[in-house]
Amino acid sequence: MAISGENLRIDGDRLWDSLMDMAKIGPGVAGGNNRQTLTDEDAEGRALFKSWCDDAGLSMGVDTMGTMFMTREGTDPDALPVYVGSHLDTQPTGGKYDGVLGVLGALEAVRSMNDLGIRTKHPIVVVNWANEEGARFAPAMLASGVFAGVHSQDYAYGRKDLEGKTYGAELERIGWKGDEEVGARKMHAYYELHIEQGPILEAEGKDIGVVTHCQGLWWLEFTLTGREAHTGSTPMEMRVNAGLAMARILEMVQEVAMAALPGAVGGVGQMQFSPNSRNVL
Repeated sequence: MAISGENLRIDGDRLWDSLMDMAKIGPGVAGGNNRQTLTDEDAEGRALFKSWCDDAGLSMGVDTMGTMFMTREGTDPDALPVYVGSHLDTQPTGGKYDGVLGVLGALEAVRSMNDLGIRTKHPIVVVNWANEEGARFAPAMLASGVFAGVHSQDYAYGRKDLEGKTYGAELERIGWKGDEEVGARKMHAYYELHIEQGPILEAEGKDIGVVTHCQGLWWLEFTLTGREAHTGSTPMEMRVNAGLAMARILEMVQEVAMAALPGAVGGVGQMQFSPNSRNVL
């Protein structure tokens, strides 16, 4: 057992190997990953994570939103658990570490405590939140949002991807719908290790930062309706051009964010253009 006060260290090679093994599931662009929520790749990644947790002696609970809770028992049966984790789902062009580091880093902490014979008063729960990215089923943080009471489960189950498939049906399809009531778990504390998704720490030459504020998010989704017309033969003054209106909105979003620096950001991440034909306005 480690001496009290000793600088405890994880097995860095083991953590790296776990990250690389997980990255083999759903390979993406330029060495990244495409392991979107409730896809077959998501199911495969979950199964691999479960196998590692089984080997570490963790017991599994899964709620009805598909979030995985892997528990290492504490010495005090009345002590509330300490939760540590993040998510295994990715964006379509996601990286190897976004979210995954928080889950597998937490697992590595548990593995290292096992190696060193360390027992904790509080149980430790390693968490894989479902649909944190929101790439396939908007909004992001859907399962944790239901857990926190921000969304209803019926709302979440009814969210559709671009093919019209619903969250509830896809959760059933991949076999990861649990029976635990969402939000019933109590927490002593929650920690999440995460890579920086922006360039600030790198630009300042810093290795680590501590979050002190939360970002206020506001998503706006709307439809612009124009009138289809032939791009080659319809006079400019007779066009009703939804694409032009969208372009002006893009410019406006940029101007609003730039006017409120350094505390504001803004952008457009998703557009669907119809009929999306070269010769049709």
